[in-house]
Amino acid sequence: MSDECIHTETIREVTPSALGCEECLKIGSRWVHLRLCRTCGHVGCCDDSPNRHASKHFHQTRHPIIEGYDPPEGWGWCYIDEIMLDLVRLRHPAQRSDPALLLKRRRGDPTGGRAAGAFS
Repeated sequence: MSDECIHTETIREVTPSALGCEECLKIGSRWVHLRLCRTCGHVGCCDDSPNRHASKHFHQTRHPIIEGYDPPEGWGWCYIDEIMLDLVRLRHPAQRSDPALLLKRRRGDPTGGRAAGAFS
């Protein structure tokens, strides 16, 4: 374990890939907490969840830093250095918008779901 993280340069402003754990949604499984990959935006489930998809994503991609994401919590974890990160202090917290609105914008809805009747 390291005293400091040398991977903060991998942190990006990302758009969440799904409204929940991407893989759990596909297989109909449940999760406990969500983690957001701060390199690519993959949303996976935590290690307390049955499938541990966030950790599996790290092992497949080597993307080192995740953020607690239900909602974005401002803390991060570097899998490589095994250290907690204060993403607010580092000025890298995830966007604090509703993930559903971010996904709608990503899919090409410029209103973010705010078109007439969207909230009726």
